[in-house]
Parts: sequence; structure tokens; C-alpha cells
Amino acid sequence: MATTPADRSLESTLAFFREGYRFISNRCERYDTDIFTARLLLEPTIFLRGRAAAELFYDPQRFRRAGAAPKRGQRTLTGQGGVQGLDGAAHADRKAMFMSIMTPSAVERIGRLFADQWRVRLAAWGAAGPVVLRDEIGPMLLRAVCSWAGVPLPESEVGRRNAQMQAMIDGPAALGPRHWRGLYGRLRAERWIADLVERVRVGTVAAPEGSALAVVAEHRDAGGRLLPRRVAAVELINVLRPTVAVDRYVLFAALALHDHPDWRERVRTGDEPTEWFVQEVRRYYPFFPVAFARVRDSFEWQGHHFPADRRVLLDLYGTNHHPGIWSEPERFRPERFAGWRDDPYGFVPQGGGSHLGGHRCAGEWITIELMKRAVGLLTGAMDYRLPPQDLALDLSQVPTLPPSGLVLTDVRPSN
Repeated sequence: MATTPADRSLESTLAFFREGYRFISNRCERYDTDIFTARLLLEPTIFLRGRAAAELFYDPQRFRRAGAAPKRGQRTLTGQGGVQGLDGAAHADRKAMFMSIMTPSAVERIGRLFADQWRVRLAAWGAAGPVVLRDEIGPMLLRAVCSWAGVPLPESEVGRRNAQMQAMIDGPAALGPRHWRGLYGRLRAERWIADLVERVRVGTVAAPEGSALAVVAEHRDAGGRLLPRRVAAVELINVLRPTVAVDRYVLFAALALHDHPDWRERVRTGDEPTEWFVQEVRRYYPFFPVAFARVRDSFEWQGHHFPADRRVLLDLYGTNHHPGIWSEPERFRPERFAGWRDDPYGFVPQGGGSHLGGHRCAGEWITIELMKRAVGLLTGAMDYRLPPQDLALDLSQVPTLPPSGLVLTDVRPSN
């Protein structure tokens, strides 16, 4: 049996928070391995990275999601009772609910709504002076996804609801006030959506047929029961919040266009597919750092022992930067996706495995569509400058963004 390397620290939680996206890879490189053990949140934990590890991690016969994610993440980011923490038939039923709204026409429609929002704001940016892109994208995405999902959103509430979504996204890996804002944002958002679901069910609010609001409010489990209103709220927020989180990828795309002006021109002229660029942004830049699971029953893998109920973390960021999978992983090279065929275990920016039956993000196609729309607008619909500013990404902060928020000046529609 192989000896699984163990981190030397008696408790690695502080190091996990301090090192952020690089915590797992730092130790994998230190111990020359793709598997090691450490104590995290006072609990023995197995850490994995790489393609073979991802294929193992997404085997539902070996791992379960129930009870895997730390409570601090459930109470901020994902909510409690949602699809991310389900297994077996319950997970398959809930995942099918989400997949039913992810049709190609629906994905195209949310992209169109987002582009329409962008063009409306672009008309005002020219007279607004400097524009902080970070402050603009989240509200545009929220307006677009609420319209798409059938969720009423008065303009007077956009700022407040966007702040709640952002707080949930920022909260899981934060300490102190940022984490508390995540808890409060989750509480207020769940109350908002639970009340809306109840009004749909009693007939005082009409949900558009086929909309996410209608599908979630009307969904019944295998026993014919409606989802509890709080769980329905969690699941509808699992449509809204991840869409707002795409603002990170949009900012990273804008940053990549700035850092790689040759690709800006190649995308603008159509000489290279925008999708290559978008996929490389998703691979290269940091988004979700890790995924959680627990071992079902004890087993051996490549000589390593996995005890029953042991918590296991898969390094998503590290797998997307694994030198055994990607040539020159620390270089931004969109052409690597020329002729690329989807690998559900080597490319895992929003989880791996199957969309239909597994725990890969149901909204991944929406993410790609929204990013392609944003790149098209940044390169073909507007002119702007990025003045000198702090654009460095701090990989110790989860999630991370350029400190400046990407300030644009001299913004105007393209001729």
C-alpha cells in the first residue's frame, strides 16, 4: 500500500484560508504527489488534484455529497437542502429539474437579455466619466437572469438584491464581516424568493410558463410533494446567484483582452473563435477553488486508503493548471482549445463529470454564452481605455478580483 503524504501542520485551516487557490497545489508540489492528507476545520481530510483524481471524485458509487460541504459554505453560498448536497435518486430528480430549463433556445435567450442590458448601460457610460466594470456587470446579469427566470425585479431593488448575491458569493471563505454579510445576504434573499414562490403557488403572482420560477415552484418530488418553500427558494437562488457570479469571468475576460491585445484583435476580426478565448479564460483564471465530497464506504485507490465518511476535497483550480494535463499551464494560450473535445475530468472550472447525472454545474452553458456575449461587446461594440490601475490578482483571496474593479475611461460605442 502506498504511503499517502501528510501535511506537517497539526491543523491546516489557517493555511487554507491564507493560501487560498494555491493551498492544495503548493503541497502537491512540495510532496511530489496529487494526493495528501491534512486536518481541515479540525477534521482529517484527503486532498486531490488532477484528471485521474477528478474521475475518481465524481464516481457516485465511491462518494456522496450529503454532509460534505462545510456549514459555513451552505449558510452563505449554496444554501441548505439544495441540489449540491443531494445524492442518488433525490439528486437525479432535482438535477433533472434544472436541466429542463437549460435548452439551447433558453441559453441563447439569456445571452440576448444580457447583451441588451449591456447596450442600455453603454449608452450612459460615455457621459459618466470613469466606469468601474465590477460595479456594472453584476446588476446587468441580475436584471437579465431575473427577466429570464420570470422573477419580478423592480429597478429600485436591483442594488439591494445584487448586494445580497455578491455577499453570498464572497462569504464562504471569508472571516469576520465579509462572512457575516454572506449570512445576512442569504437570509434576506431566501425570504424574498420563498415569499415569491408562495405567491406563485396560491395564484397571486403568475409565473411565465416554462420559466425557472414556474419550474421550481411547481416541481414535485418522486412522492408527488412540492418542494418546501425554503428549499424552493434555495434552488431558485441556485439559478440567480451563479449567474450573477459570472461577473467574475466577465472581468477576467476584460483583463485578458487587456493583457493579450493580440487576442483582442483576433477575436474582434473573427480570425480565431471567441469560444477558444472564453474557454481559456475559464481554465486560466480562478473561479471555484475546490469541490467537497465524503467517502461512502472504505476503499483503496492507487494504493491509497480512503476511510468511510472521510471528507475529500478536489482542487478545481489546481486541476485546471495541472502540468500533466495542460502544456505550459501558467501561460494564457487560447489556441490550446483548437480542436479540443470536452474532457469532463481534465477541465473542471465549474465541476466535472456529467451534466445530466452528476454534480457538474447545470448552468455551464449559460456561463459560456454570457462570456461570449461579453467578449463580443468588449471587442466589437465599444471603445475604451484602461488607465493605470492595480490589476494584480491575489490568489490568497477567495474569490479574487482585480483590486481596481477594472476602471474604464473614454467609453463610447464603436463607430
